[in-house]
Amino acid sequence: MERAPGNLLVTMPLHAITATYGTDGLRDRLAAECATFSPSERARLDQALALASRVHAADRRVTEPYVNHLLRVAIRILSHYGVRDPDVACAALLHDAVEDHPAEVAAAGGAEPATGGDVQQAALQALARGFGPRVADLVAAVTNPPWDPARDAAEQYREHVAASLERNPWARVIKVSDFTDNGAGLIHTTGPKVPRLAAKYAPLVPVLRDLVTRPDTPLSGQARQRVLNQLDRAAERFAAITSG
Repeated sequence: MERAPGNLLVTMPLHAITATYGTDGLRDRLAAECATFSPSERARLDQALALASRVHAADRRVTEPYVNHLLRVAIRILSHYGVRDPDVACAALLHDAVEDHPAEVAAAGGAEPATGGDVQQAALQALARGFGPRVADLVAAVTNPPWDPARDAAEQYREHVAASLERNPWARVIKVSDFTDNGAGLIHTTGPKVPRLAAKYAPLVPVLRDLVTRPDTPLSGQARQRVLNQLDRAAERFAAITSG
């Protein structure tokens, strides 16, 4: 696939980069966003992307590699939200790694094999050793714990998100970028799971709106309004899907 000029990539919408230039284009856009970071910060981001790419290598989001989602979440935070924080960018790249592939993450950090909730803790400890405790704490805040099979999974998901983000303002930034990508992604998704996902995500919109508008959420006024506009658009899409 042809590589895009760097000056073009920084002006393109993220899903347009995905459609036209694929994973390589998103990687190049992330590199452009991180150009002002120090060499050690860029090296740590490269390490986070390498780990995320490895553990999610076999994962797909409909027709695209899963790593594209992780890249868009990180790029959106750096570019659209104006957050120039390497820890947050690393955590964004790794935000699904512990939930989806805890054993692989733990093994990459040299941890002993574990099971259940213990394997998540082992994976988070591995991230803390490799990327620092703040990155591990941010990933922990956006990682769903094992669900109680006797309760509704979607309800548990909403309760966990609200409680976890209440305690960690910086994790809200990662979650709203993730949520925006998931909400926008439903436009590019087909099949019977679309109404189920819309029904799962729709009740989170008011929860995230409340958290984003709180004074301790570390976003500028412009970024905050951008997120609120995206949440409104997501709510419209979810309503259209669930009523159709």
